[in-house]
Amino acid sequence: MLANWNKKTWFPNSREVFMSRFRRFRIIIIISAIALMIVLTWFSTSQMSVQAQGRPTSVITLDGRRLFEVSQSGQFSAENRAADAKLILKAAVRSTEPAKVEIVESNELPVIQVNGRHLLTVTQQDTPPGRTKQEQAQIWVQQITEAISQGQEERRLGYLWRAILFAVLSVLGAVALHLVLGRICRSWLRRLVPRAANDPNTGAQPKGIELFVQLTLSLVHAGLWLGTVIYITDLFPLTREWSQGIANILWMSLTSPIISLGEKSYSVINIIILIALFFGLVAVTGAVTNLLRSRLLRITSVSRGVQESIAVIINYSLIFIGTVVLLQIWGLDISSLAIVASVLGVAIGFGLQGIAKELVSGLVITFERSIEIGDFVQIGEFMGTVERLTARSTHIRTLDDITVIVPNSRLLDKEVVNWSHRSPVSRLVLPVRVAYGSSLSIVRSALLEAAKDNPDVLKKPAPKVWFKAFGEDSLNFQLLVWISQPRKQFQIKSDLYFQIEEILRHRHVQIPFPQRSLHLQSGNLPLELSPTLEKSLSQLSEVLTAWLKNQSQSDNLNGSTKSSKNQTKQ
Repeated sequence: MLANWNKKTWFPNSREVFMSRFRRFRIIIIISAIALMIVLTWFSTSQMSVQAQGRPTSVITLDGRRLFEVSQSGQFSAENRAADAKLILKAAVRSTEPAKVEIVESNELPVIQVNGRHLLTVTQQDTPPGRTKQEQAQIWVQQITEAISQGQEERRLGYLWRAILFAVLSVLGAVALHLVLGRICRSWLRRLVPRAANDPNTGAQPKGIELFVQLTLSLVHAGLWLGTVIYITDLFPLTREWSQGIANILWMSLTSPIISLGEKSYSVINIIILIALFFGLVAVTGAVTNLLRSRLLRITSVSRGVQESIAVIINYSLIFIGTVVLLQIWGLDISSLAIVASVLGVAIGFGLQGIAKELVSGLVITFERSIEIGDFVQIGEFMGTVERLTARSTHIRTLDDITVIVPNSRLLDKEVVNWSHRSPVSRLVLPVRVAYGSSLSIVRSALLEAAKDNPDVLKKPAPKVWFKAFGEDSLNFQLLVWISQPRKQFQIKSDLYFQIEEILRHRHVQIPFPQRSLHLQSGNLPLELSPTLEKSLSQLSEVLTAWLKNQSQSDNLNGSTKSSKNQTKQ
């Protein structure tokens, strides 16, 4: 019982529980995207304020560990002071003897010495407000002593063996965790994706869910191995120093200004954060639009096409407004982008004519509402139901369950047959031929009976039978019926023809075969020849007769000669 309860609890089969979990999953994504946007905005603004208001400082490190920062002092820059201090600390940490760190007074300033060597002088620029120079020197001495002791300990053989053991264990643990996470992800996908695919009412896209889970798993794997590498490099002093140097180089390359707009400069990390915020904005607006479509617009009485049009307009409006607000918060002057906008306009005019044409066509179709979601249309050789209207194209699900993507401009440039425009009721015309001699009343009643028995044929307007014409070998009728499901018109025609054939056969009404009559008459053809042609033909006849006579005589002579020779031989 406990096993069954756990199975039902963690792997429910009911559609309601699955939809609730999917909605919760979607809400978590929206909240995470909003939180990410807030964090990235705070981080970027704080970094920009620090860059704008910070003073020139340099960090003193030992074996890749950060100790403290020093400022410029007189003619000595912060970088020079930090570089000299690093050299003295490296020499002290490589020694096997305990380091002697002390403070001496020089010109009323505390001077820190390591093993009798001058490390640095603590000045007023190095001291934060509310703290004296002596107090700052005492704090730095304590930090330097602990760092040197730790560095000497990490260079002993016992520590190196322990670090190697921890590194091997961390790699094995990362491999095991990598495999476990992959197995859990695949097991979860096998349970989730088939349910989403088999339940059309959930609104979930199996491909989208699978892509999201795979992307999340890849990020988790990348974070796992990155953390493992960072942990291993932090175990050894040499690798820690190398990784710190590489990190500093990368950070400097990412934070160095590369683009200047107006009075402000932006680095690579600023651009990356801006792009991430924009994609977060697109994700949030898409989620808000989906919630609006599924929660608010669905309960209204407007049609599905109008709902989709409203959702598209709201989506693009939110993206536009959010982009403007995001650029303003980021510190960009919108007026400074006028040149970029003009260049973009020229590019659209020359290089992006096709895309611009499709976008304008999409807007015209959206506002004109001549084609809406759910309409059954015929565009050229394609006939199907409109499943989706996008800014560039229209997706049509054909009768063969194949999605055809049609550019929006084609819907405006060519004729489109919309069977569902304003009203889904449409008329079908079924030609019927019967043999001569059939009772017209029987034929008419038979056709009306077949239309009445079909459940897909509407009662109002009522079916009609038209006597079309007297044909060459048949009486031609037309059965007119009205239907409300244009997508099923071919199935309805087939069912009606089956019923018509059965009823006509039971009432002994014959359906004629095509007939053709061919009459042949013998006689002489009245030909008139000219005298010259008759003379030529007679001469030709005489020549042929003489040649045939000579040929026969020569054959007879040769035969007699052969027979005489045979007799002589005998």
